Amino acid sequence: MIVVSLALMNITSQIKQPIQQEMELFEKKFYESMSSKVALLNRITYYIVNRKGKQMRPMFVFLTAKMLSNGKVEERTYRGACVIELIHTATLVHDDVVDDSNRRRGFFSINALWKNKIAVLVGDYLLSKGLLLSIDHGDFDLLRIISVAVREMSEGELLQIEKARRLDITEDVYYEIIRQKTATLIAACCALGARSVTNDEVQVETMRKFGELIGMAFQIKDDLFDYTDDAIGKPTGIDIKEQKMTLPLIYALNNCSDKEKSWCINSIKNHNKDKKRVKEVIQFVKDKNGLHYAEQKMAQFQQEALALIQNFPNSIYKDSLTVMVNYVIERKK
Repeated sequence: MIVVSLALMNITSQIKQPIQQEMELFEKKFYESMSSKVALLNRITYYIVNRKGKQMRPMFVFLTAKMLSNGKVEERTYRGACVIELIHTATLVHDDVVDDSNRRRGFFSINALWKNKIAVLVGDYLLSKGLLLSIDHGDFDLLRIISVAVREMSEGELLQIEKARRLDITEDVYYEIIRQKTATLIAACCALGARSVTNDEVQVETMRKFGELIGMAFQIKDDLFDYTDDAIGKPTGIDIKEQKMTLPLIYALNNCSDKEKSWCINSIKNHNKDKKRVKEVIQFVKDKNGLHYAEQKMAQFQQEALALIQNFPNSIYKDSLTVMVNYVIERKK
């Protein structure tokens, strides 16, 4: 696990290298953007800031902005990165309440320490702080990008809940769910980074699509973790226990006999707490080449993303984005 963490740190620092100064200044501005007159809120936001994740989203904002503007960033690039991170943090706080989860990034979640009521209010507070940061500076174009992302993320989560009840997700519906639920926020990071430095709508749309494709690959990689025995961020079989339809499972169900299909659906619906049965479902998905198919699709999204930035001038920022795209599908957690 230590080896994996060191490798991860090396890749992250390699990606961050051309935007090191921006990231350091961003962290300071991000903390300031959360400040409140309420002592309890400040205690909680201090806890959040000191348990930050990989910060992939602000990295996408700065790398995109610098690639398009020959290494320059604007003050509104920082604001955009702060807004994205505020809203992303708000969704994580709310997600932990929805999922009744006590851990986040190896630490206690907000709802575990301060209970659900406070966690919901903290999420709402962070969301409002993000929106006001854009409004107060007249960044309405950036606010539009972010607001569309928030709407789509909510729709994606609800679509997944609706479909999970019936376990009737087709591959197309699955792509729509992950596009809205995961890819739309990474797409917003890239579109926002571009928009903060250029008014060229074609470039902004190209970078939005680039982010969306990376987000799709990112989520498929997450799905694949459910079928591995590695010591990763989430335990094996948890998606099956939660009756979430993942791409490997969808492929397996579309490529088996009616008898196998009814056994598999019955296992997920009625025996998802049975560890032995969950292991059998995992093996069934592997036997039907579900993992191989998902890996192919993930690589396809990755290649489409890389093709979109191919024509931009070569730069250290473009190189970092390329490393980031490859990291998304090669990561171990």
